[in-house]
Amino acid sequence: MTIQNLIMSVDTEQTQTEIQHEATLFAEPVFHLGNFTVTNSLLNSWVAVFILVLVFIVIKRKIKNPPAGGPRGLQNIFEFVLDEALKLADSITGSRKRSEKFLPISLALFLFILVNNWLGLLPGIGTIGFVEAEGASRVFVPLFRGGTADLNTTLALALFAVVASHVMGAFTVGLWDHFNKFINIKSFLAIPGKIKKDATIVLVNPIKAFVGIVEIIGEFAKVASLSFRLFGNIFAGEVLLASMMALFAFILPLPFMFLEIIVGLIQALIFAMLTLVFMTIATSSEEH
Repeated sequence: MTIQNLIMSVDTEQTQTEIQHEATLFAEPVFHLGNFTVTNSLLNSWVAVFILVLVFIVIKRKIKNPPAGGPRGLQNIFEFVLDEALKLADSITGSRKRSEKFLPISLALFLFILVNNWLGLLPGIGTIGFVEAEGASRVFVPLFRGGTADLNTTLALALFAVVASHVMGAFTVGLWDHFNKFINIKSFLAIPGKIKKDATIVLVNPIKAFVGIVEIIGEFAKVASLSFRLFGNIFAGEVLLASMMALFAFILPLPFMFLEIIVGLIQALIFAMLTLVFMTIATSSEEH
């Protein structure tokens, strides 16, 4: 080996040891649009939205109403999926009218989360990127990362789901009645008029008001449970696959990839179903 080849091999070895990459809890920034930072998980989410929009544009063009000879191809598949989704929603809401009102939101969340979960399993996601200097070392930054492996994304989805349930509740049972589920002013206002008939109302109604405060804590718990459940499962799968591929890149990761496909489907379904449950509860009167 010549001296030049020896120097090149030493330089290459030093370069390889200096480049580092670890699975981080936060999404890495890729570029900036003014003061707005675009992260790799945000890019992945944009790709998921683009795929969904493209698919539904294609379906829209192929829809024939009424279809000659019955629905075919993509229209047949999506009509079947929509029909089964409505039946599943009916089992939760107990009403087809409610299902038709809530399903567009929960189904949109399901599809967005599902595509994001499965995009994170594709080759190149997490492995194609660029190297940037960070102090004395160089760090590899992937260009794309699973959108739901970022807590910011799952937290935003959870906030959207919980806020949407409150909006539905306010429109369905009325803003005043919905507000009193949490800060029960009506229970205090009812005391003077009923105290002559039942003196125990002085003790019972303040307890009802306290229960409403517990409900407020429950709303924050909903956001935390939705966001951390989805994030934890997807991020754990990402770390698991990276560990398996580090041990042996061929064959060994395949069973775990199949497992993550199932996990991605289940987590998207759980998120959508819980959103339906929250909307059903929010649109029910207090007595129910």
